[in-house]
Amino acid sequence: MSQKFQELIQSERPVLIDFFATWCQPCKVQSSVLHTVKENIGEKARIVKIDVDQFPQIAAQYGVRGVPTLAIFKKGQLLWKESGVHDVNTLTSLLNQYA
Repeated sequence: MSQKFQELIQSERPVLIDFFATWCQPCKVQSSVLHTVKENIGEKARIVKIDVDQFPQIAAQYGVRGVPTLAIFKKGQLLWKESGVHDVNTLTSLLNQYA
């Protein structure tokens, strides 16, 4: 997965990574927000969910200490990262900014 993850974040379009856990209630809220964000941005960016319990090494590599944590990558660069639940407008405008 780590190799695949590296390829994923090398993308020319921004990739929003949602680090989540199945037991995390706020993550479920964030997930529904991300569905709307995806509708808003269409093909301008990708949204990918990473389960921190299944891929702890990736979470550790990017300093994810709490869930949900969102990170935006483009061409392998970490452009933005924040923990907690974020709203549709914030995430849509961030992805548009980096697109």
